[in-house]
Amino acid sequence: MKLKDKVAIVTGSTSGMGRATAELFAREGARVVVTGRNEDRAKEVVEKIKDEGHEAIYVIANMLDLEDVKKIFDRTIEEYGTVDILVNNAGMLSTTPIQDLSVEEWENTFRVNVTAPLYLAQLVAPIMKEKGKGVIINTSSVAGAHAHHGTAAYVSSKHALAGLSKSMAWELGPEIRVNSILPGAIMTAMLESVGGEAAVPHLVEGSPLKRVGASEEIAKAALFLASDDSSFITGQLIRVDGGIDI
Repeated sequence: MKLKDKVAIVTGSTSGMGRATAELFAREGARVVVTGRNEDRAKEVVEKIKDEGHEAIYVIANMLDLEDVKKIFDRTIEEYGTVDILVNNAGMLSTTPIQDLSVEEWENTFRVNVTAPLYLAQLVAPIMKEKGKGVIINTSSVAGAHAHHGTAAYVSSKHALAGLSKSMAWELGPEIRVNSILPGAIMTAMLESVGGEAAVPHLVEGSPLKRVGASEEIAKAALFLASDDSSFITGQLIRVDGGIDI
């Protein structure tokens, strides 16, 4: 098991990429903290993990609320006493064109996609540094590398998260490794909410693999980055996107 006895927080893990990551980490030996806004879905994930003979708890949290973000950390320490891996996966999509974009939507997008990951990293870093080892993985997006029409807040926030990941790697090393995964079109509830595969033909046709990805493919990349298999990798933006823009 690659994560035996590790404690891993995976935000936004009641569906999609986060759920796949939480379940894979648990199968690899981690004690997993599942977070999300829907308690029924959170219970379902934890129950599945426990039914498979592994360990997990859940914390209901809205990433717009920094008190809720702090609750994730507090509950983790209360239950497990430490934290080894943080996966900042929770995200907010914005598809409003610039001229119609409200300041509130802009700020909320940044609060979920950038501020919450920063705050959680600030909370877990002292523990990881004292232990002499830790891993932070931030889920950005291919939107953190280029732009599309009508997604200014989302694109800007994901660019910011990519930059934040590099800054974290510099400032939190050498004890803590920090990397960012940039998924391409992945079949998740977020993608389905904007029309599914039909909404992203440019991402399908523009890649050598000619398909959308699966949440499990992102989870496997996260496992690699969380484990000692990637012990000499930090500050990197790892694109898992089917080869878009190569």
